[in-house]
Amino acid sequence: MTTFVDRVELHVAAGNGGHGCASVHREKFKPLGGPDGGTGGRGGDVVLVVDQSVTTLLEYHHSPHRKATNGKPGEGGNRSGKDGQDLVLPVPDGTVILDKKGNVLADLVGQGTTYVAADGGRGGLGNAALASARRKAPGFALLGEPGRSGDIVLELKTVADVALVGYPSAGKSSLISVLSAAKPKIADYPFTTLVPNLGVVTAGSTVYTIADVPGLIPGASQGRGLGLEFLRHVERCSVLVHILDTATLESDRDPISDLDMIEEELKQYGGLDDRPRIAVLNKIDIPDGLDLAEMIRPELEARGLSVYEVSAVARTGLKELSFALAEIIAAQRAAKPVEEATRVVIRPKAVDDSGFTVTLEEDGLYRVRGEKPERWVRQTDFNNDEAVGYLADRLSRLGVEGELMKAGARAGDGVAIGPEDDAVVFDWEPTVLAGAEMLGRRGEDHRLETPRPAAIRRKDRDAERDDADKEYDEFKPF
Repeated sequence: MTTFVDRVELHVAAGNGGHGCASVHREKFKPLGGPDGGTGGRGGDVVLVVDQSVTTLLEYHHSPHRKATNGKPGEGGNRSGKDGQDLVLPVPDGTVILDKKGNVLADLVGQGTTYVAADGGRGGLGNAALASARRKAPGFALLGEPGRSGDIVLELKTVADVALVGYPSAGKSSLISVLSAAKPKIADYPFTTLVPNLGVVTAGSTVYTIADVPGLIPGASQGRGLGLEFLRHVERCSVLVHILDTATLESDRDPISDLDMIEEELKQYGGLDDRPRIAVLNKIDIPDGLDLAEMIRPELEARGLSVYEVSAVARTGLKELSFALAEIIAAQRAAKPVEEATRVVIRPKAVDDSGFTVTLEEDGLYRVRGEKPERWVRQTDFNNDEAVGYLADRLSRLGVEGELMKAGARAGDGVAIGPEDDAVVFDWEPTVLAGAEMLGRRGEDHRLETPRPAAIRRKDRDAERDDADKEYDEFKPF
């Protein structure tokens, strides 16, 4: 049964915003007391927060679909809908958030660090908020905006100061068990450690964490054994400790070849060249192990490594090793720059940035892209003619119609707002010459007609242009 998971794919969905309410206040002797429709509530966010009491992503492995609650719709009497509740997901310290393509979205380190994985949708305005001097009693309200959703990948990279690396059965678990209070599984067969183990060590005034990474074998960086699965857990460490077995029973192995193999795998994995190294010759309680340690110590020191001879079973050499590690870690911490408070960066909108773009596509369709136009389309009830007319008024005030005219659009041309897979397509009827507020009865707008198919739009547009060319040829002054 799986008890440790350090990589999961999570599908998150924020809550949808509640719809606005279209209501008219009524009471005795006052049947039309004005609009009083309330605004819909905002959808809940999906928030990831670091919780140091959480050590694995196992919970999300079993239930990878997470959704926040929706906002409640508005009601009459100017009653706004209740906001949806945020969904807070606790994750271990050192969790990296990636998208499906492997791009890093956030690196969560430190208790309480948060990341909003999906934003909740805005609530739709009720007709009380939409009332104006010209539109005193709107017969419509805005729809709630859908919340964002998508797939993200969570990867856990252990936050430890020291990483113990070495061949299977080199004694890493035994060493961490005597240096700290950790109680990893210890046995006399390879791959006993199937998950990283963390322990806390106190040496003088320095307190640091030490991680026991599952054993590496040749080809680990390409996925052989368990190495690739857990090599990410050494990325954040300050110092790498090579645990070398001086009492191995395998004839084709020796501490020097083990060291070379581990270094090659670390090199293939990448990103660890700048970490200081220490060599620990373990199992010197065995006579042959002590003799081998004395033989290879000069060669290791010639490579620039600090060498420590220890025995986890006899508990010899542990004090010197723990204080040496504490000294290195203290120096690493002192060399780090002082963290400053995050500076607030203000990026004002460019003077010539209209907030949207208009492009003419090959099929003659004019496509409008921009945050505001696309949001307004999502919030429009296209079953209500007055709501569609209100959308046309907003687009006109934003300058969309002016840009369409500059791009060569004429009445009856097809216009699409939004991306190709989720766009609203309609026949364009300019409103800039007729005024911004063209109102009819409540819930209606006389500018709207049944949309024509694209083929008919193109045919009518070509016929209109041919008529214009003939008229020009007949009345040209020469």
